[in-house]
Amino acid sequence: MDKNVDFYYEMRDNNEEEQIPQNTPVNGKYYEWQLSVGHQWLKIENDHVIETHYCQPGAKGISINTSHGVVFIDFDTLQANNPGIKVQRLSFLPRGQAEDIGWYFRDDQLWCEYGTQGSNTMSSSVSSRQVEQQFTTNPQGTFRFTVGRTPYLIDFSTMTQRNLITGLQRKLRRRPKLSSNTGAVGLTSDLPAASSSQTGSVGYRWEFMGVREQWTEYQAHICSFDSAAIERQYQLNKQGTLNFKINRYSYTLDFSGMYQVNNNLGTRRSVRRTPIYGVQQNISSGPQAQWQFLDMDGSWKDYSKGICSTSSQEIEFQYKLNPSGTMTFSTRNFSYELSFSAMTQRNLSTGTTRTVRRLNQ
Repeated sequence: MDKNVDFYYEMRDNNEEEQIPQNTPVNGKYYEWQLSVGHQWLKIENDHVIETHYCQPGAKGISINTSHGVVFIDFDTLQANNPGIKVQRLSFLPRGQAEDIGWYFRDDQLWCEYGTQGSNTMSSSVSSRQVEQQFTTNPQGTFRFTVGRTPYLIDFSTMTQRNLITGLQRKLRRRPKLSSNTGAVGLTSDLPAASSSQTGSVGYRWEFMGVREQWTEYQAHICSFDSAAIERQYQLNKQGTLNFKINRYSYTLDFSGMYQVNNNLGTRRSVRRTPIYGVQQNISSGPQAQWQFLDMDGSWKDYSKGICSTSSQEIEFQYKLNPSGTMTFSTRNFSYELSFSAMTQRNLSTGTTRTVRRLNQ
């Protein structure tokens, strides 16, 4: 085997595959991935790609191509699937500095970090740091906590979480967070502020951290949304979210957190919004179409935030993006799908369908 192991990579999570690039340290790194064949540990060249995948809670493992063939590294066990080949991750931290560790549980849809709200759960009463403290004290022990009034038990030996009332058990994962020589790197946006001396119209470029750790602008031919379309949605609700698809994967762009989540794998990518001065913004003005649904009493009702999670303005925005598509929204008790081609809304729980209309104003 060569002194350094070159590789291509392929991410896996429960038979799913996706390349998820993320930010990597610029000035040095405090980790090193190595493979052992026989009695010699060899450094893996470009191991920052392995590291960025490993830091994603949705990543089951990664395949690398070596002179001994393709080697799959299982991130849960930190073992290679090839006989006679071992893998290890070394950590080199300055004295007094601890690695920033994230603890994640798998809810019905996503991998969620402790201390944050899951896709269908309340926020837990403990954080990753507290779980890590308990794990460091006793890596084979257990840890009890509550969510609301519900007690849970974490078993570090089996890497599971159990609801002590219902018995429901969920998988856990412990992963380092992407780090640099200054500590943990959050998913915040470092955008330049507009100067009062700058004149002219301002547009905005929306980008995600793409292949080879480069900022990549959203393109309509790839995900049906370009920078202008995303900016229009952002102006409608700066604390909201935007859903889109790329091939067989669905994603959610979170404006408040400035990140996108792969809804299938639970992985994240950083997102940024950069001002472009002297560019005319393409945000429509003037009269807007009004969207209504036919209520059970036979009267037409306007879509509004007081009734449901969307409004006529947001529906019109989605309609112009894809007049033959669909969109989902919710009320306090139900979720609905609005079909633009059929001009109907359907209750996803009961199946009840109602007529929808679009009034030009």
